[in-house]
Amino acid sequence: MTEVIIGSRESKLAVLQSEMVKSYIEQKNREENAGSEITVNILTMKTTGDIILDRTLDKVGGKGLFVKELDRALLDGKSNLSVHSLKDMPMEVPKELPLLAFSKREDPRDVLVLPEGVAELDPDKPLGCSSLRRTLQLKKLYPEMEVKSIRGNLQTRLRKLDEGEYSGLILAAAGLKRLGLENRISRYFTPDEMIPSAGQGILAVQGRKGEDYGYLDGYCDRDAWIAGTAERAYVKYLDGGCSSPVAAFAEVDGDEIFIRGLYYSEATGKWLTGQIRGAAEDGEKLGTVLAKQLKSDCEGR
Repeated sequence: MTEVIIGSRESKLAVLQSEMVKSYIEQKNREENAGSEITVNILTMKTTGDIILDRTLDKVGGKGLFVKELDRALLDGKSNLSVHSLKDMPMEVPKELPLLAFSKREDPRDVLVLPEGVAELDPDKPLGCSSLRRTLQLKKLYPEMEVKSIRGNLQTRLRKLDEGEYSGLILAAAGLKRLGLENRISRYFTPDEMIPSAGQGILAVQGRKGEDYGYLDGYCDRDAWIAGTAERAYVKYLDGGCSSPVAAFAEVDGDEIFIRGLYYSEATGKWLTGQIRGAAEDGEKLGTVLAKQLKSDCEGR
């Protein structure tokens, strides 16, 4: 019998996402009946990013804080793979811990969530938002509203909202839908209104170099892999993450890819959005081309 241990953050959403991968492996093993039975268990742990909640991520180290402990468990052999929200993954991934597969993409859009029983925003209370990317775009959508940082897992944020601390929250549709909380969504923002975070809605499965991951065959979604790789190439060129309000969103339609991007120049205080279209097989290259173009246009080079 083979045991597969999945490393996961301990939040309800993270565990649910790991259980989705667990179910795939178990179902595949049952269907193939390969003779060697697989048992799958989830090892949960609290990451540094889950512990430090009194400061915004750009002040304490960015996206890497959500993966450090999971990476260590993989390297030490305590787990066989990790499941992450791709949007929480650093752009630089250790060569010994490669990304193995991306899930089919859930709804990638950002959404507005109002307190339970409330029909419209209260202008006297702030909007709760966890990223500079969203904050920047919200100022255009709601110029009259104050935007205030909010940290913590999804349930914690919703509790603070319902207790009256905020007039509304800006969250990812994917997490709400996976937790069965779609009914809390008051408004969906189109990708033109608010460009999503790179990788939003995609689960990333990370493993250890040299290990056999045949039990994951068929899990990786082709369109999500092309789109996610293109988005990460865009952000990687701009050295963006939680500390920089960079956004990228790619849509794959057969052999074509369409990429939207946002770039903010700290030097000038200006920000621009742009788009590029081309062959899906060139997605990674196109992401970099768009990043170079927007950076040049924004900084006047």
